[in-house]
Amino acid sequence: MFDDIDRRIINHWQGGFPLVARPFAAVASDAGISEDEAILRIRRLREEGVLTRFGPLFNADALGGAFCLCAMAVPAQQWEATLAVVNARVEVAHNYERDHRLNMWFVLATERPGTIEKVCAEIEQATGLRVFAFPKLREFFVDFRVSA
Repeated sequence: MFDDIDRRIINHWQGGFPLVARPFAAVASDAGISEDEAILRIRRLREEGVLTRFGPLFNADALGGAFCLCAMAVPAQQWEATLAVVNARVEVAHNYERDHRLNMWFVLATERPGTIEKVCAEIEQATGLRVFAFPKLREFFVDFRVSA
């Protein structure tokens, strides 16, 4: 069950995780609940799939690595097997299904810029399907927020 307190917690974190000794206590205070309840709610939201990810986002470029948006045209009968191969890669930041000829889209984040091509080639070899790589040409900052 998703309620107004869950909504307040999520909306609070979209602006940034509190960099304090007890971040869950800070968010809990804002939501009017205890620190323990905040932790339990986050755990429940993760288990229920409301939150698909809870953790930091690193700027791979700033750390000497690279990001790359990738896409594949995956036949329906190969979807699950291809999904398992792609998602097993530690370099895959996230993966989405789209209603398009290129129906699998994912982001690779690697420790070194030259590794993107290697990972794409390994995915191609494992799946027998072409990986279309769309490297970043320019960076734009969009303050995207989801109103829960």
